[in-house]
Amino acid sequence: MPKIIPPLTKLQCDALRCSTDGANRLFDGGGLYLEAFPTGSKLWRLKYSIDGKAKLLALGKYPAVSLAAAREGREAARQLIANGIDPMAQRKASKQKAAMDAVNTFEGIAREWFAKFSTTWAKSYSSKVLMRLEKHVFPWIGSKPIAEVSASDVLAILARLENAGTLETAHKLRGVLSRIFLYAIATARAENDPAHAVRGSLAPSEKRNFPTITDPDSIGALLRAIDGYQGQYVTRCALALAPLFFVRPGELRQAQWNEFDFSEGVWRVPAQRLKMRTTAKAKHPPHIVPLSRQALAILDDLRHLTGRGKFVFPGNRSPLTRPMSDNTINAALRRMGYGKTEIVGHGFRHMASTLLHEMGFTHEAIECQLSHKKKGVSAVYNKAEYLPERRKMMQHWADYLEALKYGHPLPAAPITGQS
Repeated sequence: MPKIIPPLTKLQCDALRCSTDGANRLFDGGGLYLEAFPTGSKLWRLKYSIDGKAKLLALGKYPAVSLAAAREGREAARQLIANGIDPMAQRKASKQKAAMDAVNTFEGIAREWFAKFSTTWAKSYSSKVLMRLEKHVFPWIGSKPIAEVSASDVLAILARLENAGTLETAHKLRGVLSRIFLYAIATARAENDPAHAVRGSLAPSEKRNFPTITDPDSIGALLRAIDGYQGQYVTRCALALAPLFFVRPGELRQAQWNEFDFSEGVWRVPAQRLKMRTTAKAKHPPHIVPLSRQALAILDDLRHLTGRGKFVFPGNRSPLTRPMSDNTINAALRRMGYGKTEIVGHGFRHMASTLLHEMGFTHEAIECQLSHKKKGVSAVYNKAEYLPERRKMMQHWADYLEALKYGHPLPAAPITGQS
């Protein structure tokens, strides 16, 4: 009959010492034993065999791992062995997963994704994306392994924004989170996209355009108010050029003198400042803004004041290194008495788009001048710049605004097309 090993007691475990005669092990049955070493430490060991091979599994130090805990470890290992799983291989896999999880936190993956793709974005957009992640996401799930982030985790983040009244931000952030999870899935560090799972949890976001003015009489009054602006002259010039160029406010305020070709009559906005870039490595052409006679007159006058520096509209504090702030145009409009629900700097784009369509210019030429990103098949095949029509359009638009400002007869309807 096999020898029956009586179960160990805590007293025996405490009394065990390493001896010269080799009596430094106490057995508890089922392959479990406690071994003492000359250093004074005592370790739990488990002898077992799997696939005919003898193995030895460490279960921890005594007394940190108590007798009861060691027995639990033995039973858990025996259950794995019964299912054909090697406890040692299972432990190694668990340690590897824990190490991967420690590296592949949500914040770590998110910052990796941001570094990889933000090079193709406008600086203003990339700043917003990172700010939203750092403010609304990382404090809650940043340290969590991305594979363990659940739909409820994402929902809690979005609910905070929705409850704070920033529903549109919640919708935008959900889209960003989904892109991060898809990147993690593609790089084999996550298996699902919980941000996609909660896409129906938010109330619909009402699409709102930037406030603008499209009534001709009101536009004329606005242009006269700009002419009478009592603030800084550089700001007044920026206000006067904003409706003539109708570029994005960030593109206008960061304009540099070396981007203007006065002999050709164009302003070339570098691709890296445009909102809709596509890849970081490809060389994309700049966005061309044809200069009307009215725009050239303003620029020629302004060049005497700021032409020796880098920026067309330099900032007050660091004119040599920084352009005017992103709030200058809107602050000037407020100072002129126009509320934020009436018009903002971005509203000049909507003003031009609405009225130029009414004038009969082609949608393609208007969209190209607005530097909107082409979509679908046209993004691949339609490389036309419509520059001849855009030159006519920009001069006609400037003549139209001038007529509204001074109450002159409106210019004749344009003949559209590129010829």
